[in-house]
Order: sequence, then structure tokens, then C-alpha cells
Amino acid sequence: MRSRQSILEIFSTFLQFESDSATRWVSDARLRRSMQRCLEESDEQDLSEMVWSLYWHRLWQADSHPLAVAHLSAYLQEVCFWSARKLALNIGSSQSLADFFQIAIVKIHRVLQGFNPQHSSGLKRYASLAFSNVIKDTLRLRQEVDICTDWALMHKLSHKRFVESLQNFGLDASAIAERVFAWQCFKIIYAPAQGKGLRKLAKPDLSTLQAIVDLYNRDRVATLGATAQPCNPALLEQWLTTCGKAARSYLYPSLISADTPQPGAENTEMLDNFESTFQESNLSQIIEAEEEDQRKQTRSQLNATLLKALVKLDLPAQRLLQMYYGKGMTQQEIAKELDTKQYTVSRRLTNLKQSLLQILAEWSQTTLHQTLNSNVVSNMSTILEEWLKLHYSHPDLPS
Repeated sequence: MRSRQSILEIFSTFLQFESDSATRWVSDARLRRSMQRCLEESDEQDLSEMVWSLYWHRLWQADSHPLAVAHLSAYLQEVCFWSARKLALNIGSSQSLADFFQIAIVKIHRVLQGFNPQHSSGLKRYASLAFSNVIKDTLRLRQEVDICTDWALMHKLSHKRFVESLQNFGLDASAIAERVFAWQCFKIIYAPAQGKGLRKLAKPDLSTLQAIVDLYNRDRVATLGATAQPCNPALLEQWLTTCGKAARSYLYPSLISADTPQPGAENTEMLDNFESTFQESNLSQIIEAEEEDQRKQTRSQLNATLLKALVKLDLPAQRLLQMYYGKGMTQQEIAKELDTKQYTVSRRLTNLKQSLLQILAEWSQTTLHQTLNSNVVSNMSTILEEWLKLHYSHPDLPS
């Protein structure tokens, strides 16, 4: 497998497998046009592939470009291939290299969700580990799903995954609530001893189904509300059978290639359903707009942090800050007003600002992950001074 060279190729081509081998790169016309437009509109002509990967990742996070995930999927083809190849060589499995590759790349959203540009040296390095974990997790899960019956599988599911499987199946909130409660009753009544044939658990017999129904009907109003309808063994069996199929489908989905022909339209592919109405903006303008949004969010968080700190101050401290920043009084005027010494006022103001500055520094370390040094602290002190002046000049307005 040759390595791709140009930015255009890296973000618009996909591996083609033949007989479990990656034979060549196939260009996607739509992605190629999209990437070509971006390159033409970019003010910087020599941006690295890492910069472009961060650009598409930002658009994917903002859900502002229908082809962002496809561009990132193209970008990560080689990483996914080598992760799949390594596991295919080291893990004894009936799955082929192409199967491993498909298992990993279909979870591209999971990889992108876990990637944090601030905490990683690059998307490729992160994806290499993430794809390996995806394949390993899927193999472990599939082995368990293959071995278990549907009835045993429902005993092993967590509440979170059980609900997610029903949501994925398309049930509404009311139907999910009924089936979740029925599932809980099922686990209480029909619970074989651990390790004794649990994986091969068969369908409950009629007497067991009736016991589950009795428990369900007894507590349904307290659990589901007054409008909950009674259940019967036939309905319960139908519910649980559906739940088992939904869980298996959710945990072990069928993999369908994006270039599979659409039913009844063999000349078209699923990729053709991607919308292409997005008009690419200039790269620098998009990044600038996103950075402005980030700055607004940061200012909002800073404002909330300092307001919370001011509320916790005692009344004399709040009055002192109001006189100094709100009314513009000098320290001598404040000392005369409070019948105290000027140096006392100065010391109290200094202590108050130091306290607020400490809170601001802690927020900066926790939220912005900034390393404190003299320049950063000096800049924070200036920000705090300006914030206090603005706040006490217009205390009823957001700063």
C-alpha cells in the first residue's frame, strides 16, 4: 500500500480491499471537489495535514459541514489500516483484516468524540490507539453476544445499554418505560444462579411468565403512574422477545459499506445521499468565527466565577469595593467616610483583590489549563481590575 502525498489526496481518497488486501486508493469525487474548494479559498497554501485535520474536526464538532466526517474518515484510512493489520496478525480470530478495518472505521464518530486537541499530540496518534480499542471491544462484545441467548443477554445488560438499545430500536419514551420495568421484573423473578447455564438461558416457562406479570401489575402504578395498563403473559413475552432482539441488534449491528448500491437503484450509492448544499467559507474566516465564540464562552465563564466570588464577600467588603470602583472615591475619601486610616483602606483593598485574583487563577488553571507565571498573573491582575471597574460602574448589567 503506497502512502498518499498531497493534501487533496489525503482528505478525499479511500482504501479499496480485494481478497483481504488493500490494493489501491479510490478517489471520492464529491470529497475531492470539497477539498479543492477549501484549498483554493485558503489564504495559507502550505497548511499541514494536521492543521487540516483540526479544521475538519472543528467543523464536525459544530455539525456545520455534512462532509466533515467523510473527510476525516478519508484522513484516517492509513491509521485504521495499520491498527487493523496489527490486531489481525496478533489475534486469533475468524475475522479478516478487511473485517477488522470495517469494524474500526464504522466507529469513526466514537474516535472523533474522544479526541481532544488540547490533550493530544494529534488526531492520527490518538486514532491509532482508539481504533485498536474499538476492535478489541467489539471482538469481546461479539463473543459474548454470540454465546448468549437473548434471555441471557438481557441479564447481562446494564440499565444504560438496555435503554439505549430500545431507543435505537425506535420505541418512544412511554413504551421504553414499560419495557424497562418489565425487564427489571424479569431479572428479579427469573434469575438463575450465577455460572449455572446462564449463557444458555432458555425462555421462561408459563408459570414464570405469570409470576413476572404478577410483580409487574402489582407495582406498575407506583412505578409508571396511574395511566399504566396491566400486562399479561402473552404481552410480556412479546415485550421481552422484542427487547432481546433490540439488544442484540444494538450490540452487534450489521456492517454495511457506504458504497453499497441502494435498493432498487443499483447505479447509486449510499454516499450519494450526503447533502452538498454547504458553501465553504474562507478557512480563516471560519476559524476566526469559532475562536470568537470560544472567547465569548470564556468571558461568560469568567464573569460567572467572579460574580459568585463577590456574592460570598461580607457586606463591609462589598461596600468598600462599591465605594472604590463604583463611586470612584479615593482611598483618603473612603478612609474619611469610614472613619479609619488610609493605610487600612489600602491594605483591605489589596487583600480583597488578592483573594479575587487567587480565585481567578484557580479558574484559569482548571478551565483554561494555563500554567501560571509572572506574565500570566500580571495579565490576570489587569483583567480583574478592568472587570471590577466595569461591574461596579454598571452592577446590574452583565460584564
